[in-house]
Amino acid sequence: MPARYRGPIVDHHCHLSPQGDGVEAARRFARAGGTHLFLATQQYGPRPPLRLEEYEEQFVVTERLARSVTEATGVAVFCVVAPFPPDLIGASAALGLGPAVRLHEEAIALAGRWARERRAVALGEVGRPHFPVPPDVARASESLFRLALETARESAVPAVVHSEDLDAGGYLGLAELAARAGLPPDRVVKHYARAWAPPEERAGVVASFLAHRALAARSLGTPGPWFWETDYLDDPRRPGAVLDLATIPRRVAQLASDDDPEGERFRGPFETSVRTVYGLTLSVDDRPSGAGASAPGGGTPI
Repeated sequence: MPARYRGPIVDHHCHLSPQGDGVEAARRFARAGGTHLFLATQQYGPRPPLRLEEYEEQFVVTERLARSVTEATGVAVFCVVAPFPPDLIGASAALGLGPAVRLHEEAIALAGRWARERRAVALGEVGRPHFPVPPDVARASESLFRLALETARESAVPAVVHSEDLDAGGYLGLAELAARAGLPPDRVVKHYARAWAPPEERAGVVASFLAHRALAARSLGTPGPWFWETDYLDDPRRPGAVLDLATIPRRVAQLASDDDPEGERFRGPFETSVRTVYGLTLSVDDRPSGAGASAPGGGTPI
């Protein structure tokens, strides 16, 4: 890593699980030089939630994991919560489509409440299944996606989007969908962006690029906002998927440049973009001992 770079090193999107490495994965991240994580909730049991209480417990597990990570490692953690879009498929099979839609609506409202209470910094993942589904499920998913974007706007937080891969037309369509919900494109983050799209093709939507070396190198120094992420899944059945949690601090070390000894290029995704999209100023010297509510994960609201 650059000899004089002392700024934050951020993984914008990852998952941790009580059944996986959990805190140990965060220790790997910290040992490699990582300082801040955005932790997205996920399904922790054998099936998607079928009751609102199960979604609430899922969010609470995410919050507990965040707190445990901070207390054990000093890594600051931001929680991101929402019902996962493909949950609708399993819930509709178990409950019927109508009750499943109502459950998803209630869970989106719950996520919005968590955001307003500052227990989460974004709604996510929201969006649509990234694979073909029956037409009635597809229509319901689009309606719920719009509701989630509206809820993000009402809750004054960004929306972190799960969707199919996007080209220029896809980014434009996402920006237009957000505009109809009253959400500016720079408050919409396309998670799991695994192909390069230049800024002029993103229609103002924020890309969270998978931190593969070639993609990380190509994005570094380009206009933002944009992020790097690992989408680490913490699934014992798939060790290291998608990328290991230590990847991003290692990328910083690999992409350090003698022409930029203080690492100013890294401030784009790790400081400026977080401030622009989330309204948070990160500090490596002012991280809490727990994932606090007023400024979760060691960020200062601006």
